[in-house]
Amino acid sequence: MVTNAIDIKLLAELNPLEPITAVPVLTFRLGDSLVVVSNHAAMVVVATLILLAGLPLAARSPQRVPKGLQNLVESVCVFLREQMARPLLGERTDTYIGFLWTAFFFILTLNLVAMVPIEKFVSLMTGRHSHFGGPATANIWITGALAIVSFVMTHAYGIRRHGLLGYLAHLAPPAPMWLMPLIYPLELLGAVVRPFSLAIRLFANIVAGHMVLGTILGLVFIFKNLGVASVSVVACAALSFLELLVAFIQAYVFTFLTAMYIALATGSEH
Repeated sequence: MVTNAIDIKLLAELNPLEPITAVPVLTFRLGDSLVVVSNHAAMVVVATLILLAGLPLAARSPQRVPKGLQNLVESVCVFLREQMARPLLGERTDTYIGFLWTAFFFILTLNLVAMVPIEKFVSLMTGRHSHFGGPATANIWITGALAIVSFVMTHAYGIRRHGLLGYLAHLAPPAPMWLMPLIYPLELLGAVVRPFSLAIRLFANIVAGHMVLGTILGLVFIFKNLGVASVSVVACAALSFLELLVAFIQAYVFTFLTAMYIALATGSEH
């Protein structure tokens, strides 16, 4: 019984699924309203502060031959503009690339900050178990908010380019008039569903990584074997490095799909 209790306590301490659970970390009153800030919402604030402080620092004192952080940021920006956005947007690239850069770096920062065990550092400093930290993109409400921003900006760009009536006409492809009552609702439904697909794709991929880590770690406590434990630890370490790659891939996929939707909304052809 004692051994089982120790195993449960240790599993709770190492549980990789805990960070993906939204837990209140701060409450305060704003007038008559009680504001509750979850660990994931707090990480959104942290990521925003990092970007506000880090990107101006990277752009400070531009050099003819960039080095260090400036070189990295510039290389990523050029890649996103020339290899991702320009093939989709063509001459309109420079108009929309600012929004695409913002989306990419914000989601990437959320993913990378989530890999830092902030809750462990806070626990060490305070001597109490902390829930502060975790992957904000493992919260469907936050990925949904990101997708809604993408949705609003995409259609705002389309309306600005074509006008409201022109954009509504642009939503459906050229087709015989007798097919329009069937085609137009489907196209309208597709335009509305896109943000849901963006939100679920980002959310599911981030959560899946933590679930796999939790499953592998759980094998240690199921089999209680040194060989299984060794393999599990190595597998968890390898998956942690893989999650670093996933952090970049998911930020890129979200940005790429947003660029594609903007291209569809602002193009001269459907």
